[in-house]
Parts: sequence; C-alpha cells; structure tokens
Amino acid sequence: MFDRLQIFEKRYSELQQQMAEPDVVSDPKRYREVMREFSSLEPVVQKYRAYQAVRDTMEESLSLLEESDDDELRALASAELSEAKEQLPLLEEELKFLLLPKDPNDSRNVIVEIRGGTGGEESSLFAYDLYRMYTMYAERRGYRTEIISSSETGLGGLKEVTFMVSGDGAYSRFKFESGTHRVQRVPQTESSGRIHTSAATVAVLPEADDVEIDINPADLEIDTFRSSGAGGQHINKTSSAIRITHKPTGMVVECQDERSQYKNKDKAMKVLRSRLLKIEQEKQHESIASERRSQVGSGDRSEKIRTYNFPQSRVTDHRIGLTLYRLDDILSGDLDEIIDALITARRAEQLKESMT
Repeated sequence: MFDRLQIFEKRYSELQQQMAEPDVVSDPKRYREVMREFSSLEPVVQKYRAYQAVRDTMEESLSLLEESDDDELRALASAELSEAKEQLPLLEEELKFLLLPKDPNDSRNVIVEIRGGTGGEESSLFAYDLYRMYTMYAERRGYRTEIISSSETGLGGLKEVTFMVSGDGAYSRFKFESGTHRVQRVPQTESSGRIHTSAATVAVLPEADDVEIDINPADLEIDTFRSSGAGGQHINKTSSAIRITHKPTGMVVECQDERSQYKNKDKAMKVLRSRLLKIEQEKQHESIASERRSQVGSGDRSEKIRTYNFPQSRVTDHRIGLTLYRLDDILSGDLDEIIDALITARRAEQLKESMT
C-alpha cells in the first residue's frame, strides 16, 4: 500500500508542475485531463501526508522518551505518542478506502432522465414527485438544476423530464439513482381507496465534455418545431423547439424548454453527447462484470431499486436492504442517509474484492 502511495505522491507533484506549463495550459483537452487526475489524487496525497506527519511525531516522541531525562518533556512526549498511536490506525483505514478504484465520472455534472412507467397517470404523478425530490436534494447540496425537456400531463404529472444537475461531485451522488423506482399508494384517480403499485424509471448520465465525443455534423438530422405544453403553457408562435436525430445510432433527442432555438439546440447536443459517452463507456467495460455493478447493483432500468410506501411512510432501498420510516423527509430531498449508505456499501464491496 505504501509503495503505491509513494508513486501517487510523486505523480501528484508531477501534475502540479504540468499545470503551470504553457503547452498544457494552451491545450484545453490536455489541461482538463491533468486537472481531473490531479483532483482525483489530491485527497489521497493529502491524507498520506497527514499519515506521514503523525508517524514522524510518533518516532520523535519515542526518541525523546528514550533519550531525555527531563520529566516535563517526557510527559509531553508520552501524551503525543499516545495520541499518535490512536490516530495512525484510523488514518491507515482511511487510506485503504481512498486507494479503492475511483469512478472517473464522479466529478462530472449529470443529466437525469425520469420517465413514467407502469401505472398510467399515477406513474406520471410519481415521476413528478421524483423530479421534485431530486431538485430539492440538489438545492441542499448546493448544485444547480436546469430543465432540458419535459412532457407534462393534464393532472400535473410528468410523462418524462430531462434535466441537468451542475456542481462538483454531482455524478458521485446521483449515480446511485439509476433504475426502477416503485411507489405504493392510493392514487388521486382512485375513488375506492385501493392501494396501487406504479413505477417510474430514472437514468443518470455523466455529462460529456465537448472534446470527448466527436460528432460528425453530417451524422445529424436537425428538425425544428413549435413547442407545446399542457394547458397551453410555453407554446411558442415560432419554431424554436429542436429535434436532433443521430443517424448512426438512431438516437433522438428533443429540447423545447427554452424560447431560443440556439439554446434548445445547445441543450439537446449536451444530452446527445452524454448518451453517446455512456454507450462508449459501456462498450469499454462490457467484458468486466464488476463494472456492470458499479452502482451497487446493475443499475438496469428493469431492476427495482427502491420502493416508496405511502401508507407506512416507508422507503426501502432493495440493493442494500435499508428501510427508513420518514417518507416525507426523503421526498423533500433528504436523500443523504440513503446515498451515504450506498456509497459505504460499495466501498465495502470494493475493499472485499481488493483483499481477495
């Protein structure tokens, strides 16, 4: 472990020097890569240096106890030695976790796509609840949210919504939300009071940098059309909405949230790049089964990852068997307890894999 830490510290110093070199600064792609690697190494190196400082303190204290005849100095050295002995194993454990494989996307912004699934109108209402939950959670974390496209229903639900969450580490927090979310409650449309089960799917995509995904303009078919919304909202008299079709994959992206055609096109291209990046990353990792479980579960949309039970005020995350009885808080964006537990479970799984 310590051999690896020394290599990381050396590499950290090299990257620090590279960030000041003119040829790196003038190359946006290379500079971004250097910065990303530097940021990923920084917490490990800083923790390692803290470990080294405590270890040095322990050695100095032992030396003083062996060589000094001064009772006051010996008492001070003894106290420092005792404190260092407590800190050292804790720092070692923290270093073990920091050395676990990192997800290179963790620092990125994310694009979240929510779609109503089984359950008709009720699933659309639940999709809105999930959208509200995530935007409130983003606000708690200091992230910024921006709608890219949405399709509303007459009762205030969302057939589907795509939005961006911007902020350092957004993907590291939101990536665990990919999958099928299930709700059990009495729908607004139910007159007999029976509890129904509905579902909505959530997909979380890391935002792709422009320099990462090279899209040939000849591969794009771009159409414009008039925006529309439930109840006549956001209807434009001009054709500002954008539909982009990526011919090689058949992928279609629409954006109509902005009144500006240019802004809608820019947002749609961000979604397209992120989807293509995800496809490319999945191709690179398709032969590695563990990578397919990188979100503490497969993350497949058909997998039920969480249930929201209204009669019992219960939320259960099925991947780690966590159940909390504070549904209202969670739907108001208080997701940290669940996400922290998922991160801990993933780290424990990685640590177990590294030991075997």
